[in-house]
Amino acid sequence: MGVFDFVKNGVREMMVARPDNLKQLIVYKHPDQNIPMNSQLTVDSDECAVFFKDGRVVGVLPPGRVTLHTQNIPFLNGLVTSFTGGQVFIAEVYFVKTSPVRNVPFGGPVGDMLDPLTGEQVTPRIFGDLSVVVVDPVRFIVGYSGQAATGDNDYVLDWIKGLFMNGVKTTLGELCENEGKSLLQAVSLTSKLAAAFVAHAPDLNDVGIRILQVGQFNINFNEEDRQRLVAANAEIAKAQREVRVKQIGVAGAAADAQARQFGLDQQFSQDARYVKDLAGSYQGYAAGQAMMGAGQGMAEHGVGGGIAGVGAQMAVGFGVGNAMAAGMAPPAPAPTFSPGGTQVTCGKCGAKQPGGKFCAECGSPLVAQKRFCSGCGVELAAGAKFCPNCGTAAAGPSPASAP
Repeated sequence: MGVFDFVKNGVREMMVARPDNLKQLIVYKHPDQNIPMNSQLTVDSDECAVFFKDGRVVGVLPPGRVTLHTQNIPFLNGLVTSFTGGQVFIAEVYFVKTSPVRNVPFGGPVGDMLDPLTGEQVTPRIFGDLSVVVVDPVRFIVGYSGQAATGDNDYVLDWIKGLFMNGVKTTLGELCENEGKSLLQAVSLTSKLAAAFVAHAPDLNDVGIRILQVGQFNINFNEEDRQRLVAANAEIAKAQREVRVKQIGVAGAAADAQARQFGLDQQFSQDARYVKDLAGSYQGYAAGQAMMGAGQGMAEHGVGGGIAGVGAQMAVGFGVGNAMAAGMAPPAPAPTFSPGGTQVTCGKCGAKQPGGKFCAECGSPLVAQKRFCSGCGVELAAGAKFCPNCGTAAAGPSPASAP
């Protein structure tokens, strides 16, 4: 551009700003790279201006109006060309919108995926809308400018949506796997998926873009994929039900065993209390149990009826109980004989014997003959040789009529 051209077009070139009819563009590039010194740069409140030289970022200016001069903006020193005597600097100026872009529709096939729950290979599809915002204008321009031309929002948004769809596949698979869900059940994870899409979009983060919100969306399959997923999920549900039934059966058996053990413990405690507090002895308790058992046996076999039958059952029970008690009772003590070899005369047959309760000859009961002191008349103990009262020697057994 010559000096006369600069003078002629100076008024136009002194203003560097985004035209009003291009305010909606996400990225707008100023058409002229030769910018006169002291030009007025106007940056709207929802954008910023990024300066490039030879594909390298040299500076970023925030919203506002500023005079482009090296005294105000030091990084312009590296852009000034010597051919114009320092009156012009050469740079590519990009205006990048930093306000959110809302209601951006997206959708299409996610790509081939293995269902985390069933292992079936399917191709899910997702459709919805989202809101995006440029959070790093420099990174966005570096990642974008070499791939698309400025001035076309559709092209920019298609590029952004392509990066977003790349992250959808990874995010969808990881969330379903962590939740133990099939891709077919992802409809129940709508809120979690929306949050995951916002939080995990590495491809977008790398180019300085952030997803603000994912609006209404749905995930669907072609009919063949859907039928295979439905059948596979049904098989898994059936297997899980069978496992639950077995677990319930095992739990029920354990509960029954515990209840039976509890009953045995209760019966043992009851028996112990009967033995200690009610029966008084094992013989009495056994007799009582035998009586009840005999009565139950007679009743089961139709023995007795009415009051007479009850009496017969009680009689049998008592008889069995007494027999058991007698069998368990200690043996009777052996008969004792008079010490000292004292002879006892049977009152019936006159046979003499050492003592005892019955006559060894005729079996008649023996009546022990008392002895009395010949000196003082005190009754003497069996086998005594002297009177404990007067010391008189004891004589033989006194006759039965002795006083």
